[in-house]
Amino acid sequence: MSDAPVDGLLTGEDGVTRCWWACSDAEYRAYHDTEWGFPVSDDVRLFEKLSLEGFQAGLSWLTILRKREAFRAAFAGFDCASIANFRERDVKRLLADAGIVRHRGKIEAVINNAQRALELVEAEGSLARYIWRFEPKPREGKLDYARLAQLAVTAESKALAKDLKQRGWRFVGPTTAYAFMQSMGLVNDHLEGCPTRTRVDGARREFERP
Repeated sequence: MSDAPVDGLLTGEDGVTRCWWACSDAEYRAYHDTEWGFPVSDDVRLFEKLSLEGFQAGLSWLTILRKREAFRAAFAGFDCASIANFRERDVKRLLADAGIVRHRGKIEAVINNAQRALELVEAEGSLARYIWRFEPKPREGKLDYARLAQLAVTAESKALAKDLKQRGWRFVGPTTAYAFMQSMGLVNDHLEGCPTRTRVDGARREFERP
């Protein structure tokens, strides 16, 4: 976060003010304006994001975002039932796919997590119903840049990561879990002064929790 302005906001070439991280690339801007922070209850999208956050560890999100369509093609659209049946030949196929991040541990984690996700859905009814149990209580006070800089891990992300680990999931630590919660709308971490923050607040008010 060291490259951010003092208030964490930048105005892009299109004249729109955004959270600083979204202003470096057109794909980032679109992701920031239309996806990041808006609440999600679709199991496929939730599993996809958990998987991609695992791949993102050690890399920039923009790298993963640019490869997202390739990941979707490689992992059967992130359909858990399909991925759960992947075998070693599929791992070898994925390791040879230059369109994705070719990391055996992360690839095998997605396959394992798809199997665990099916178990979780059987037990809880849906992935969304389970995930949204970890939604934090509304945050008091304003979210400025200094405050956001301290939010890499929270009590809720630790609890989610711990519970997933106990259920046999891999590559879902507390930092990854919080990034997932930010992106899927369990929290609104658009900064004060970012117009998208207001839109996300509205979407969260209207969102029907699973």
